[in-house]
Amino acid sequence: MVDDLYHKTFVQPPDPKMLSNYLCRNFPGGNYHSAYEAGFCGFWIHEKLRELGINSIVVNPSDIPTKDKEKKQKDDKKDSMKIVRSLRNGDLEAIYVPTRKTLEDRSLLRIRYGLVKDLARIKNRIKSFLFFYGIEIPEIYSGSRKWTRSFIQWLEQIKLNQDTGKKSLQTLIEILRYGYKEILTINKAIRKLAASEHYNQQIKLLRSIPGIALLTAMIIITEIETILRFKNRDKLCSCIGLIPTTASSGEKQRVGELTPRGNGFLRKAIIESAWVSIRFDPVLMLKYKELSKSMEPNKAIIRIARKLLNRIRFVLKSQEEYEMAVVK
Repeated sequence: MVDDLYHKTFVQPPDPKMLSNYLCRNFPGGNYHSAYEAGFCGFWIHEKLRELGINSIVVNPSDIPTKDKEKKQKDDKKDSMKIVRSLRNGDLEAIYVPTRKTLEDRSLLRIRYGLVKDLARIKNRIKSFLFFYGIEIPEIYSGSRKWTRSFIQWLEQIKLNQDTGKKSLQTLIEILRYGYKEILTINKAIRKLAASEHYNQQIKLLRSIPGIALLTAMIIITEIETILRFKNRDKLCSCIGLIPTTASSGEKQRVGELTPRGNGFLRKAIIESAWVSIRFDPVLMLKYKELSKSMEPNKAIIRIARKLLNRIRFVLKSQEEYEMAVVK
């Protein structure tokens, strides 16, 4: 787009250099601006465009102004025209783009999360396999003793009639062992990363807060990168997704569930930490008991998670360790 004129719509390979060559050839010495939606391709295109002298921004797809007609007649051409129109009008707000180091460190935590989920699926497949053939799990392996080394050894000793059945169970066991091994390797890498000069001090500050363990602290740091990019707690809550959806008209006002917007990975970690914190922080414990009298526990813990965010924001911003209050 050139001022108010749609210059051209065309298709090209996802190659920033090719776009830069086109712009320099047709509009030499111009001021180039671009925007694209955040998605699976990450931020490498954004970084490359900026290196080539193009003022690039990455935007949240949900924040792009969209007409009703554009919602019902959606295609790539209309989407590109919609983005460039909003860019020209100044209606787009760029999202925060982390550094390459943070993105690579973050991937370690996210891959661990994916492996843990995969491991849970394998465990369910093994239990389903045993149930299908009527194989009962001994009482000694109930509760916390399940999935221990001795339990896996018991699995390997199960007798099945056919070699095919033995091979099926053995394959599941091997996948289970591999999953445990990879998670152990990643845990070691995370501990080493947390002890590095870049993260050590921030991890120490976060772990002074009851309910925040090493893994959660690393998730917080790698997901938000710097607390200084949030002007207040509300901005931080909005980024994580710890705010409710609202719908009001006239005198009617409805407050719904948590907004689907936000960093779901970080939100899950904060909420899990909130459940732990109420067992070790007397102030949060009393607040949770008070809230539980007027609402469901799952809703009360969201309020606690927001209070936990206050503590997180304080220690990272002030660079002071958290001191637990005394309840009289």
